[in-house]
Amino acid sequence: MAVCEGKTFKFGNASITSFASVVGKIESEGPYGDEFDEVVEDNKGGAETWEQAEAMLQTKALQHAMDKAELIPENMDLIFAGDLLNQCTGSSYGLKDFYIPFLGIYGACSTFAEALLLSASMVNAGYVDNCAAVTSSHFSSAERQFRFPLNYGGVRTPTAQWTATASGAAIVAAATEPPYIRAATVGKVQDMGINDLNNMGAAMAGAAYDTLSRHFKHMGTHPESYDLIITGDLGQVGSDLLYDLFKRDGVDIKKWHNDCGLLLYDRESQDVHAGGSGCGCSASMMCGHFLKRVKSGELKRILYAATGALMSPTMVQQGGTIPGISHAVEICYQ
Repeated sequence: MAVCEGKTFKFGNASITSFASVVGKIESEGPYGDEFDEVVEDNKGGAETWEQAEAMLQTKALQHAMDKAELIPENMDLIFAGDLLNQCTGSSYGLKDFYIPFLGIYGACSTFAEALLLSASMVNAGYVDNCAAVTSSHFSSAERQFRFPLNYGGVRTPTAQWTATASGAAIVAAATEPPYIRAATVGKVQDMGINDLNNMGAAMAGAAYDTLSRHFKHMGTHPESYDLIITGDLGQVGSDLLYDLFKRDGVDIKKWHNDCGLLLYDRESQDVHAGGSGCGCSASMMCGHFLKRVKSGELKRILYAATGALMSPTMVQQGGTIPGISHAVEICYQ
């Protein structure tokens, strides 16, 4: 049975049995482009709209993950999935034809960590034999919903991040082999007072600090207890703020920290400003890069703290701020 310490859960019977990632052309041209399972060269992937293209990313990612696990839809118990679009459009349309019991979730860019946390909880409790954790994002669909139509031609500010066209999917089942999900901390909504839709890193930094701090306290660990602490997606602005927040506690987290928003793209050659973002950013990096290294034993213990800017264009237009959320998942080789 899971043990809850505050809002940190410990698991003894949950592992990630397969995982897969699908990315767009720009993402494939980044430093880790050869590690993803599939690259969709066209921005619409043959679909008629960007939203349909994003749904297709989830379809492909889940199918790859199921193929690796030698599973068919009839053998799947549950899907936790979400994305950035209204009504979780990418998830509900992308996964409907699998006809697997479906629970849609929303945590903005923290959605993949939330899906892993919920999947591990259900499997560890014995309610299901397996769960799929799936999420996606698409640059064009996100820009249209949250900022301006692409043909508006607005100038992007230095703090802006590039929404990844990408998807990640993982199958979580009873623990048989690594990567194991050993613990998870549920995030609390944090408001840093940021009201700039182009400064999500600053909006999310406080949530990452709060969740990581609570996870360390509940688990009795420190940054040096992990091979890597992986956030997604603070970008450069949010990462620098995270370092400053921990420095107030006398903790230097920078040595162990990686941010998926700073890894997915080559910021010197690709014009992504402060880095990458979107549900698919950290999901594709986890499923394309990091989980492979835990599975092989190259990484023994990582802490994945995905971060989400819970921004509502309507609320921001009314003068409101952008709350942030971060959920942490501890993934181990043993």
